[in-house]
Amino acid sequence: MFARHISVNCLAADGSTRVCPIAWIDNFAMRNFTNDPVFDDTLPAADGLLEAGYRVPLDRLQPAMEDWFRRKGYLKPGERLEVREVGTLQAPPQ
Repeated sequence: MFARHISVNCLAADGSTRVCPIAWIDNFAMRNFTNDPVFDDTLPAADGLLEAGYRVPLDRLQPAMEDWFRRKGYLKPGERLEVREVGTLQAPPQ
């Protein structure tokens, strides 16, 4: 189910990058288990890493995470998120 590896980084206005803390990712994932079923197939894995199923749309994930992080005060003005797929799990040979 969690076949995709998604990188989540915070981009500052000055161009610097830092990985998103797993606590933030976990907070987003737990909130969305009850409010938006499209994100149910997400699993925080580590700082800067989210695992997700194929039905999780990246074009909706990034703005949803960014919005939630702003409302929680995690992202400061001028900061934004970079959310991108960095790999997938290979199906075992049959």
